[in-house]
Order: sequence, then structure tokens, then C-alpha cells
Amino acid sequence: MFFKNKQSVALSNTQQQLIAQLTTIVGQRSIITNPSQMGLFCNGFRYGSGKAIAVVQPHTLLEQWQILKACVQANAIMIMQAANTGLTGGSTPDGNDYDRDIVLISTMNMKKIFLLNNAEQVVCLPGSTLNELEKKLKPYHREPHSVIGSSCIGASVLGGICNNSGGALVQRGPAYTEMALYAQYTKNGDLELINHLGIDLGNTPEEILTRLENNQFNSNNLQKTDKHCSDHHYREHVCQVDSPTPARYNADPTHLHEASGCAGKLAIFAVRLDTFPQEKETQVFYIGTNNPDELTQIRYDLLSKHIVPISGEYIHKKAYDIAAIYGKDTFLFINYLGTDYIPLLFKLKNRFDYFTKKLSFLPLHLSDKVMQFASSLFPQHLPARMNHYAKTYEHHLLLKVGKDEIKQIRDYLNNFFKTHSDGNFFECTADEGKKAFLHRFAVAGAAVRYRAIHHKTVENILALDIALRRNDKNWTETLPSEIEEKCMHKLYYGHFFCHVFHQDYIIYKGHDIFTLEDDMLKILDQRGAEYPAEHNVGHLYHAKNSLKEFYQELDPCNVFNPGIGKTSKLKNWNNPINFDK
Repeated sequence: MFFKNKQSVALSNTQQQLIAQLTTIVGQRSIITNPSQMGLFCNGFRYGSGKAIAVVQPHTLLEQWQILKACVQANAIMIMQAANTGLTGGSTPDGNDYDRDIVLISTMNMKKIFLLNNAEQVVCLPGSTLNELEKKLKPYHREPHSVIGSSCIGASVLGGICNNSGGALVQRGPAYTEMALYAQYTKNGDLELINHLGIDLGNTPEEILTRLENNQFNSNNLQKTDKHCSDHHYREHVCQVDSPTPARYNADPTHLHEASGCAGKLAIFAVRLDTFPQEKETQVFYIGTNNPDELTQIRYDLLSKHIVPISGEYIHKKAYDIAAIYGKDTFLFINYLGTDYIPLLFKLKNRFDYFTKKLSFLPLHLSDKVMQFASSLFPQHLPARMNHYAKTYEHHLLLKVGKDEIKQIRDYLNNFFKTHSDGNFFECTADEGKKAFLHRFAVAGAAVRYRAIHHKTVENILALDIALRRNDKNWTETLPSEIEEKCMHKLYYGHFFCHVFHQDYIIYKGHDIFTLEDDMLKILDQRGAEYPAEHNVGHLYHAKNSLKEFYQELDPCNVFNPGIGKTSKLKNWNNPINFDK
């Protein structure tokens, strides 16, 4: 898209020289310097905003490398951004208290995906999305790490790796690789390109980046390596149900490796990843109960016997009911049009919202109100048996299993509910199974829609993303009365077999959301939970010491995405000297 680049604030000579140099690299049409037009990039998907002197949109890996060199020379901060779909503001500026100018580098023009070893592995460039990867792998009957969730809103492949993102697929664990191509700014003041892709692409940065982008390599260039491109141990790990630690969480030291978990403290050019065979035949079992201990027992019985379902998704009744109304349009859109157009829908909605906010005569949240009204005109969209369970049971578990486990799970559940009277199950038809998981996906955005429609009575959403210990029996939550009374609604849902839960609290108007968050996190600390579980710490959470040390090791001069995890925004971290180095 073409933007006129007019600055409303006078720039210094140094800033003008940097912008001129960046413009020479990418061209006038691929740089934005007008503050009023940078908002789509400088405002987070759900949280965070700040100022930059420019948004630069390279079209090639070589342009990205040249941008990095120009910014380093000008002593500018670099924030790498892909789809900007994160929930914690981790790829946007956070406030305006940085000690240097910020250049935001949007990588979404570089979308190429290369298949390796008959699509058993892929190499993804910075702008490639999960949705695009899924489509590219489909003819080979293979899948990426995640297939519904972040993929539907256009999230990038690299964003998942940088954030150690999780997902709904129990057998695959967090997004992870030990093979990447990235740039690092060393403590000696050198910008280095490091090729750990396991592909011989040459020696100089220019040669490596050009050959990769132009697909000038073949199987003879693949090097023998013992590095992994996914979490090979997760299936065994998640089955250790007596272990007093979480199965997965963002700051797990065993999953912090170069690009994986880097949170933008490196400039990533490409990652190499494993893909996974599609299940040819699956069955969804829909379980409902009023006794959470029954779900606890089901999880324990299956995982302790190393029976790992494809997916095991939990929905609380309140989350089900809210999503049935406020997630209906998302459900209908995907059900009838598929996932291909969802990224475009989100992009258009974000642009519409950004520009209509500037028109004071229009009502707030206009797009949400229009879509909510439109969805109300459609008839009931959820299957009758699901709605019956929603009226009957408080806790719901969606269990999706592969062909080899169908009979085993069927027999187990039949026997289980002969002796457990608080719940029951049914086997979904293909249509019911599809709609059950679509509804689970719609739950994730329902609180945001509810807030938009009821903004006069809702202060905000407190969204927590937590990992409980694998041996936790008491996974339901009882809040102190002083917190409970401030919550209009509590929406609980998550990846039950991984013991990863999303907890969205819709807070009454007039309460301080950050004070509430601090109180909530103290409770989670007492429970031995880790957080965030599968979203980046962003600018919402404090990075724990081990994570902060990892960031400092990757970026010793603090030039990439400073301030992440509420760490220092100063050059050289806590030492404010030598800013002009």
C-alpha cells in the first residue's frame, strides 16, 4: 500500500540521514514516516503502542540485511515485526521512554517457503504464515506445527518460533527449532549473520541471503546434523503426569535456543522446521461433566498409559455460552468460507478500526457492532447435542483421536462412565466434530467482542495464559471474594492434556486492571504455575531471571526489541553510558 511520508515533527539531521538511507534501500513506497499512518504497525493487536521514526518493509532478505546495517550505524533500535497478531505487545514499541530512535522492520513481504526432503521439512522466510504453510503442505498430506488457532488470524511461522508458541495439538509441543539463519549484534559492536540452517549457502551475507531467497540450493547442499527442528521429546514429556513441573511454558530453559524463544532479540531471516503427517481418520469424543475430578482422572488414565490424543480441548460452560453469542460470526465465517480468508478479514477489520477511531462522530467499536448484529440474524449454528450438554454440564472436554486409538478410547469412556455418574459422552459425527473445534476456536476471541459491545460497563479484559504442573489435581480456580466481585465474567478454556489454560476475566468498569493482574499472578505463584504458557512475555509480564539472561546473551548491547519482559530499554542494558558507540 502506498503511503505519503509526511512528518509532523521536525527530524534531526541524523534521523533524516537514516530515513534517506532506508528509503534508498527499499524505495519510497516501502517506508512509512508519517506518525498518523504508522499506527497499524506501532499499535499491538490487543496491547501496547509507542512511536517509531519509520516503518520499513523490505521485499528481500538482502534488503533486510542492509536495513539492519544502516540502523546499527545510526545507533537506532530495531524492532522486528511479522503479522503483529501477538496478544502481549511483544512486537511493537511500548511507550516513548526509549533512549534511541526506533525503526520498526515489517517482514511480511518475504513470504517464501521451501520444501525439503519431500516436504518432511520446510524452510520459512520471515513473512510466511501458518495458513500459507498449511496450504503448501496439503498436497503432500502433511501439516505444520499448528493448524487452527493462530494460523486463522494470519500469524507468522517465525512469530511462533520466536515466542515458543504452543497450540492445540498435544503430540507436538511448543514451536521449536535449533536450525535458523539470523543476524546478531555482538558485544564487540559487530553485526554478524549466522547460518545454522544446515544448508551450505556460501560465505558472505550477500551470497547466503541471495542464494536462499532464490532457492539456489538442493539436497547436495544439506549438511549432516544432529540438530532438531521440532520438540522430539514432548510426547514422552507430557505423559509424565506425576511430575511437579509444567509440560510447557514460554520461559522453559530447555526450549530457549537461538531463534526459539528469542522474542525479537535476534533478527531472523529463516527457520527450518519439521512437518507432520496428516491423520487420515479421526474421531471426536465430546465429554461433559459437573465434576472436574472426572476430567482429571480421564487425563491421568490416558497419559499415564502413553495414550496421547491428537487434541484434548477444555471449555467451561460460561466460555461456551459467551462464545455461542459473541463468537458466532467467527464460527460462521470459517464454517462457510474456510480459514483462507480469515487473515484478510482480520487485516481489513484492523485497518477499518484504526481509521474510524479518528472520526469522532462514529460510534466506538463500529465494526464489532456491525458484525455482532449481522451474526444475530443467522439461525442457531451449534449442534443440538452440544447445546444440550452446555445446559446439562459445567465442564466440557473435546477429545480428538487418531484411527489407531478410536476403539480403545470408545471402550475406555464406556467403562469409565459406568462408574462415574456426574458426566457422560457422545461420539461426534464428522459435522459435529468440526463444529465442536470451531466453537472452541471462537471462544478465544469472544471476550474481546464482549468487551467491545459492552464497553460502557466493561473496564477491560484481564487475559492470563498459564501452565499448571503436570501433577496438579486441583486445576479449577477459586478466587478470593475481593477479586471475584470485580469480575463480570470468567472464561476458562485451554489445552487440557498439556495443562495449559487460557483464563479471560471480563472486569467491571472502574477497577484497575494492572493491580488485579498483580494480585492474580501472586495466586498463580502460590499454585506453582508458570506464565505465560504459550504467548510471549511481551510488555505485560516480567521476564524471569533465566529468560532475561537468555535475552542478554542473544543481544548484549540491547539493540533489538529492548524492554521486552519489562527489562531495561537502555543501550547496553542497565548501563546508560556509551550511547554513541
